[in-house]
Amino acid sequence: MSTVSAHVALTLAQHIDAVFGVMGNGNAYFLDAIETQTDAVFTAVRHEQGAVVAADAHFRASGRIAAGTSTYGAGFTNTLTALAEAVQAHVPLVLVVGDEPTSGPRPWDVDQIALASAVGARTYTVGRADAAATTVIAIEHALTYRVPVVLAIPYDVASLEAGPVAEAPAPRIPAPLAPRGAFAEGMLDEIAAALRSAERPFLLAGRGAWLGGAGTALGELADLTGALTASSALGRGVFPAAQFDLGVTGGFGADGAMELVREADVAVVFGASLNQFTMRFGELFAPGTRVFQVDIAPAATHPYVGGFVRADARLAAEGLVSRLRENGENASPWRESVDVAAARTYEAGDDLAPDGRLDPRSAARRLGDLLPEDRVVVSDGGHFIGWANMYWPVAAPDRMMMVGTAFQSIGQGWPSVVGAALARRDSTIVLTSGDGGGLMAIADLESAVRAAAGRGIAVIWNDAAYGAEVNLYGLKGLAEAPMRIPEVDFAAFGAAVGAEGVVVRTLDDLERVATWAQEDAATRRFLLLDLRISGDVIAPYQQEIIRVNS
Repeated sequence: MSTVSAHVALTLAQHIDAVFGVMGNGNAYFLDAIETQTDAVFTAVRHEQGAVVAADAHFRASGRIAAGTSTYGAGFTNTLTALAEAVQAHVPLVLVVGDEPTSGPRPWDVDQIALASAVGARTYTVGRADAAATTVIAIEHALTYRVPVVLAIPYDVASLEAGPVAEAPAPRIPAPLAPRGAFAEGMLDEIAAALRSAERPFLLAGRGAWLGGAGTALGELADLTGALTASSALGRGVFPAAQFDLGVTGGFGADGAMELVREADVAVVFGASLNQFTMRFGELFAPGTRVFQVDIAPAATHPYVGGFVRADARLAAEGLVSRLRENGENASPWRESVDVAAARTYEAGDDLAPDGRLDPRSAARRLGDLLPEDRVVVSDGGHFIGWANMYWPVAAPDRMMMVGTAFQSIGQGWPSVVGAALARRDSTIVLTSGDGGGLMAIADLESAVRAAAGRGIAVIWNDAAYGAEVNLYGLKGLAEAPMRIPEVDFAAFGAAVGAEGVVVRTLDDLERVATWAQEDAATRRFLLLDLRISGDVIAPYQQEIIRVNS
């Protein structure tokens, strides 16, 4: 039976091989077609938010677009926070949902198009005659604009017979944005001249540079100019020469590394939005630094930028490499004269904090040594995000993702494991989450354990509190009772759904990670580490926020 829902499923599966979701009345026929008529893999989650989060994480870990699915009404409204995060983070995905019938809304229907629009997502509604073509249009829109889209199937249309599936053209993806016009070319000339004469050149790259495949060209540019390099939190590992890389800028950066950035006389930024966190609230660069930016945004994204080129990061970097080679390279000796390794050093921390609980710095440092090297780290939101970002190096931007931070939300950690596990089937998936976010999304603990199995580790930074709120508002004297959480036994939670749970009170308790890593991933269990950490140790990035907001 070739229903409208089957047309959507069959067309979607030509371009998307992973679907995540919760079944309901509105998407039952779609999921039946996905399961019985396509090769796409459907992975069930337990909360509709997780459907979008998993699709989001799948793209961040692999660069391949995925789909989420939910029913109409309450199922759809449950996706909105995750949908807003994907919009803010510029993550393409397709959310296939049921919708009100064409005859009009029922008591349990809401205006889903308006709700999606309110968080920045466009809706495409399929009909009996155009389901295949509309599906392709939705995929093309998501990939072209790097945003999530909603693909709605009206309830009374979903099971209608629609005949043979019409052949639809493949989605058309725009070519990388090349520098255009005399102004852009002239600005590239100016940047090349600035880099050639710079005594302390510095290159900063973000996730946009990674998505554009600019790593090799940026490595050449750094070598030709003798530049030190660094990345935004979402761009780590994009530069090939780690020995000259200062790590992540902003509040996650080491103090010594950030001091070197302030010594730069010329800085060129590729594919990074220069938000307040990357810019250390305006203090990343010294007043005399000449700052240039290359981005596909319509205009410079920070007032400190003195010269802007709208272009794809790779094409612009290649253009700069060509100019420097044509006019004679003049590599600065700066990066050879500084101790990058020492500059990137973070505080080691103590075994235990003064309150007798685990010091999160020492725990993070030890875990950085013990975790499998072939790892993909997925992070929930909360105060704890500093620890993994500071102490767990990763090889590339697609191996460290923070789903939730773009929209400043928590509770998206567990379903992120689901998407990353399907995207990277040979790597260890490591979740870093707080107790607040971990509890908020606890429905998908089971999904994470099922999806990652023996390739999954969860690290729960359990300080019995909403740490960010305690650190900011508790210090201002506000009532702390709403900020506190009764200490939860996450190890027991994990055991209840088939994981191995370990309560960690000392650094010696972490040695289970070493023995677990030596076991066969096919037979070992998902490992959940319940770290009983001190809330009195405040992450440096949080101290920066406290300073700015005090």
